[in-house]
Amino acid sequence: MTGTRWRKSTRSSSNGGNCVEVANNEPGVVLVRDTKDRDGGTLRFDRRTWQAFVDKAKTTAL
Repeated sequence: MTGTRWRKSTRSSSNGGNCVEVANNEPGVVLVRDTKDRDGGTLRFDRRTWQAFVDKAKTTAL
């Protein structure tokens, strides 16, 4: 995908450990990858599924 703009998740740790990047500027999809292994693969979600995940994560205690 050309033009994909990645951003570090606001929930990623600040110590360089457990970080993910999210790209939500592509039509109809949200992409997720590991910041430490950017070439290691990308997860792809439709927007509705991603939003359901984010909503659930916000209400689930760690």
